Amino acid sequence: MSSAATLRDALKECEPELLPIFLARLHSHQVKRFFDDWSTFAHSHQLPPLTAQGGGDWTTWLLIGGRGAGKTRAGAQWVRGMALGIPPYASQPCGRIALIGETEHDVREVMIEGVSGLLSVHGRLDRPEWQPSRRRVVWPNGAVAQAFSAEEPGSLRGPQFAAAWADELAKWRHADAAFDMLQFALRLGARPRQAITTTPRPIALLKRLLADPRTAVTRAATRANALNLAPAFLDTVVARYAGTRLGRQELLGEIIDNRADALWSRMLIEACRVDAAPPLVRIVVAVDPPASSGKGADACGLVAAGRAEDATIYVIADETASGLSPAAWSAKAIALWRRLAADALVVEVNQGGDMVRAVMHETDPAVPVVAVRAHRGKWLRAEPVAALYEQGRVKHAGTFSELEDEMCDFGLDGLSSGRSPDRLDALVWAVTALSFGAKDGPRVRGL
Repeated sequence: MSSAATLRDALKECEPELLPIFLARLHSHQVKRFFDDWSTFAHSHQLPPLTAQGGGDWTTWLLIGGRGAGKTRAGAQWVRGMALGIPPYASQPCGRIALIGETEHDVREVMIEGVSGLLSVHGRLDRPEWQPSRRRVVWPNGAVAQAFSAEEPGSLRGPQFAAAWADELAKWRHADAAFDMLQFALRLGARPRQAITTTPRPIALLKRLLADPRTAVTRAATRANALNLAPAFLDTVVARYAGTRLGRQELLGEIIDNRADALWSRMLIEACRVDAAPPLVRIVVAVDPPASSGKGADACGLVAAGRAEDATIYVIADETASGLSPAAWSAKAIALWRRLAADALVVEVNQGGDMVRAVMHETDPAVPVVAVRAHRGKWLRAEPVAALYEQGRVKHAGTFSELEDEMCDFGLDGLSSGRSPDRLDALVWAVTALSFGAKDGPRVRGL
């Protein structure tokens, strides 16, 4: 087994669970060759296809995969290949590249400095320099990659590129606007191209890309990259979510659309989406506290909404968090209340009402709180709120991916993907407080 091609062929034929045994039998120089040559050990889904689904040359490479399927590594290797002119990525170096992530933090921590990011996939001789103050990566050959946040679509006006890597597109708050600006910026070279790596969500933009004949698509489930994942992750997380709608989306990389018994549909939510809320005459922050704290506990639902002059309600924030102590989620809720200059905190007190009272008093005894108690099931409480959406009386000011996933997977059993819909519970309380109380809002009383 002297040649790289022979080693590559043997690895491709090896079953994933037998790879550790196979590698243990190799000589040290063969193991080094294995890890130095990306094309040797990359999965087929991590390499760009030769043609688009229409049979021609592709403009967009769309890599859809589950969590941990190796999407980030594939994107980073693609950018490296483009910048250095490495076949099959490029026949010559690509001088100008765009890097777009959900936020500036994601671009830096995941796409550039992450364990599978750009800096990690280079050797000592060709490693680029990351210049955070200028938000760009510079290679020794002069190629430059600029970093952009999808939160600021306008920042893509002006620059021009020959290639782009967009990560987690389905999570972008302003997906359509940022993607459109990127298309106008891809205007250098003979064939501008873009690679998109994302865990799927049934957003309209992703569906359009899948239908585009100029798109080349590769897919992978989480288990395709099992060799590089912690066994405990596969044994616990995969086992816990296997077969659920959330598991099919996050682990198998499937695009899960509407369920027949859901109160909300993706189409309905998209019809209720706006870029920003108008001036709001009343704002509330709704809190759905977890019954317990610590590992494995439900999340603390934390959603803010406001009512405009015309009585339309706008959802403006979802800061639901898991694993927080009562003091921590109370402080987080009050911080959001202060930041939004909200009128009241709406807090469910079914679970541990006395504890909630004590926690809120300790954090800030002056905060105005509306104590609410559930007397009906989750489905019955949510029905009138869903009706407001159908009437166009509730809008989403932006995108709230995880909240919207819960809404579209909320069934008659009162669960979403088999779990308590904590974000949805908080949403229902917020909209209810703004819609079904007195004209000036529900009466505020201290706890």
